[in-house]
Amino acid sequence: MEKWQGAAGICLNEHNQLLMVLQGSLNEEKTWSVPSGMKEDGEDFVSCCIREVEEETGYVVEVIEKLLVKEEEQKELSLQVKVHYFAVKITGGSPAIQDPDQLIYEISWKSAEEVENLNLTYPNDKEFLLRIMASHSVR
Repeated sequence: MEKWQGAAGICLNEHNQLLMVLQGSLNEEKTWSVPSGMKEDGEDFVSCCIREVEEETGYVVEVIEKLLVKEEEQKELSLQVKVHYFAVKITGGSPAIQDPDQLIYEISWKSAEEVENLNLTYPNDKEFLLRIMASHSVR
């Protein structure tokens, strides 16, 4: 079974809105996700998170804390997935899609009510994201 490892950034603004991106390949339905992506060779998970957030949103961030490590098997793809989720805060930059994979179509801040109703790339993340937003623990 192949292994995929990556990182994701959870960023809330002063209005408790979550930073999200609309993503997908050219010929598939576009869905919403927090900025995330695959760890490159020689890169640690914190560096991966910082790079992915900047590539996908234009924002420069710093990691505040590790929130969760999600591990799951995607049997239909014969893939073992491990994603490290980090709380991040913006330290610079401005909204701009710079994704080298050209999979990002929109950057947006979403309220908990919006997240509840979005078509998520990873639907099993919804409960976790809403719990984080409800706790106001990420700034």
